[in-house]
Amino acid sequence: MRIGRRTKSLIHYHFIVFIFGFTSILGALISIDALYIVWLRMFIAAVSLGFFIISTNRKAFLIQSKNRLQIVVAGFLISLHWITFFKAIKMIGISPTLAMLSSGALMTAILEPFFYKRKFLIYEFLCGVIALVGMIIIFYSSPKDWWGMIVALMATFLGVLFTLINGKLINKNSPSAITFYEMFIGFLLISLYLITFEFSSYDFISITILDWIWLTLLGTLCTAYAITGSVAVMKELNPYTIMLVINMEPIYGIILALIIFGEDELMNIRFYLGLLIILFAIISNSLMKFENHNFKNK
Repeated sequence: MRIGRRTKSLIHYHFIVFIFGFTSILGALISIDALYIVWLRMFIAAVSLGFFIISTNRKAFLIQSKNRLQIVVAGFLISLHWITFFKAIKMIGISPTLAMLSSGALMTAILEPFFYKRKFLIYEFLCGVIALVGMIIIFYSSPKDWWGMIVALMATFLGVLFTLINGKLINKNSPSAITFYEMFIGFLLISLYLITFEFSSYDFISITILDWIWLTLLGTLCTAYAITGSVAVMKELNPYTIMLVINMEPIYGIILALIIFGEDELMNIRFYLGLLIILFAIISNSLMKFENHNFKNK
């Protein structure tokens, strides 16, 4: 039986989202501080993408001059997003961090009308309220971890802002070039901070061989490949399908964490109840968006 291009793209995208879920596992396995993880991740990703662009199409390096400031801001945001993301994992573990990150789709739905100046929809607000209930339940399931959960929510918000900016950049520039410059700018900004404040930190000189293996996987497979691949499949998959599949990232990540780390990642029943409520809100929002889109096109 011959598999169509759309089916291949759907399978490919599920694999990419699975890789995104694996990112949190690597963040827990790498022994160095979150700041150094992101610094080296962005360097490895920028180098990998640079070689890819040189070997395929050097003209892809060109970026429209009016978008340069936006790319700088996006590079700053994604570096802060990853720093707070890995920091949260170090503080509270993988499952609570991913639970907070699962609210990103609804944050996007709420912020998108203001960012793109479109009409605000009431069902987006209602889904946001439902998701908030889920997050409150998760907070109460582990009250001692509230600060780590706030850091995870900060990571989510920063990631949403990054996504909204990229949504404007992607229409007129090469996806691989956008990602390359964002990674390179983020690496430069963190380098400037490290040189100024803590380049002599022990964390930098204590990187083990195993850390380098995980960092290489993080920078190449989970960043350069996954981000470029996620843009490529958009040629075959519609936004509704992409939105539903990306919501599987916290599920994949939590399942992987349970398999790899066992009881250390096992949470209480209230945590999983809160997570189910958030996922219900996300899926409901996606379904209503799809129905609303179909109604307008009739």
